Amino acid sequence: MRAVGVNQFGGPEALEVVELPEVHAGPGEVRVRVRAATVNPTDTALRSGKYFDPAAGTSPPYVPGMDMAGVIDEVGPDTTTRLEVGDTVMAMVIPHESHGAYRESIVLSADSVARTPEGASLVEAATLPMNGLTAWYTIELLNLRPGQTLAVTGAAGCFGGYLVQQAKFADLRVIADASEADDELVRSLGADVVVRRGDDIASRILAEVPDGVDALADGAVQNELALPAVRDGGGFASVRNWTGGDERGISFHKVWVFELDHRADLLEELRRQVQAGAVTLRVADTMAMEHAAEAHRRFEAGGVRGRLVLTF
Repeated sequence: MRAVGVNQFGGPEALEVVELPEVHAGPGEVRVRVRAATVNPTDTALRSGKYFDPAAGTSPPYVPGMDMAGVIDEVGPDTTTRLEVGDTVMAMVIPHESHGAYRESIVLSADSVARTPEGASLVEAATLPMNGLTAWYTIELLNLRPGQTLAVTGAAGCFGGYLVQQAKFADLRVIADASEADDELVRSLGADVVVRRGDDIASRILAEVPDGVDALADGAVQNELALPAVRDGGGFASVRNWTGGDERGISFHKVWVFELDHRADLLEELRRQVQAGAVTLRVADTMAMEHAAEAHRRFEAGGVRGRLVLTF
């Protein structure tokens, strides 16, 4: 089976097409013929060796990929599931022991896999699992009540866009940042107020909410620059595990999406949100697996809106 991975960590040029052994579904598992996998920040970090743990005992090739969609072609013995061969499905993949989604075929626990939204292509569905779950988890951790105000940085990105839409689905008031070029996009996602992005983001938010917002989700990783926008006793959610210490009674939350592995029930909830029109799937471009290096270059150059999707 073909896959895209690295034998030596490095830049985008380190990615190459590699051969892996064929895999089969065991008890409690399904095998998916992968058709689409997205490019995410975690993928570029794995490719560069940022997350490599020498003590783990793993060996190359290392295969990135946290999001995928495809078609079930094998259900393992003694597997209790409503999924069947031929179903189009999506899943978040936790790369471990070289087990990322950039491959033609993958075996996953059945409780990590959900059907794709009706009417969505496999390319579109591949953009949802990891970023959609991260957005859902962010709102869950912040535990806001309907009518409270959430600020979102990085709102034009894939995670930020899903977060804005899911926050509106939860009846929250949303203040989001955007460049001038992305203003219309962020408003179309449902933001109630849009402020210009930049290092002065806190003062721009405070100009709209002088007492500070109830919580802030920091998709742009602005950390201490964004923190003053949160009211005393509010909440701050970080996707990069940043905490500001003991500051004005603010609660800091690390959004660690790996904790939502095996949560097909949450993927089903995301599927329903897409089908209800509450969440929009955003594809920036598609590229064949052989062009994964170029996809990583484009992603790391910045400015991609939605997700680049590799096809297999």
